[in-house]
Amino acid sequence: MNEVFDWGGVWDAMPAMLDGLVVALQATLIGYVIALILGLAFALLRRSGSRWVSMPVGFVVEFIRSTPLLVQLFFFFYVLPLIGVSVSPLATGAFALGLHYATYTSEVYRSGIDGVPPGQWEAARALNFSRRRTWTAIILPQAIPRVVPALANYVIAMFKDTPQLLAITVVEMLGAAVAIGSETFRYSEPVAAAGLVYLVVALVMAWLARIVERRFGQVRV
Repeated sequence: MNEVFDWGGVWDAMPAMLDGLVVALQATLIGYVIALILGLAFALLRRSGSRWVSMPVGFVVEFIRSTPLLVQLFFFFYVLPLIGVSVSPLATGAFALGLHYATYTSEVYRSGIDGVPPGQWEAARALNFSRRRTWTAIILPQAIPRVVPALANYVIAMFKDTPQLLAITVVEMLGAAVAIGSETFRYSEPVAAAGLVYLVVALVMAWLARIVERRFGQVRV
C-alpha cells in the first residue's frame, strides 16, 4: 500500500530542521571565511616570482580541486587522528569545506587580479611604491570588487554542500531528517522539510548576495 504524504509530518519535523540549520550555517560561515582567506593566499602565492613557491602551490590547488569533497572529508576525519590531529566533526567538516572551496576562490581572485589594468602596476612602480603597498593600496582594492559576485555565489554553493557532512557524523538538516525517518519509518516528510529549508535559505542567501554585489561590487578609482 502506498503511503500518503503528510504535510503535518513536514511541520512536525521543522524544529529538528532548525536545529540542523544552525549547524549547517556554522559550517558554512566558518568554511567560507577559511575559503576567502586561503583562496587569496593561494592566488598570491601562485603569482610568486619563485617557481619553488608557485609550482608546489599550483599542484596543491589542482589536486584538491580535482578530488571529491566527500573523499577529503573522509581523509580529514579518519586519517588525521592517526597522526595525532583530532578535532570535532563540525570543525573538521568546516575546515574541509573551506579548503576545498579555497581552490575555487583562488581562481576567482586570480581573475580579478589579472583584470587590473597594466597601467595601475606601472603607476605603482613610477611612484616607487613597495611591493606590499602596491598590493594593499592599488591592486587588491581594484581586484576584489570585480569578483564579489563570484565570491558571493560560492557561499551558496558551500551551504548546499553541507549535507555531505553527514558522512562524518555532523547532524545538519539532512542528518536530522534521516534520524527522524529512522524513528518514524517515514522519510518523505522530514526529507521534504529539509529540502524546503535548504531552498528558502539558499534563496535568502542569493538575495543577500545581490545586495552585497550592488554595495561592494563596484571598483572605485
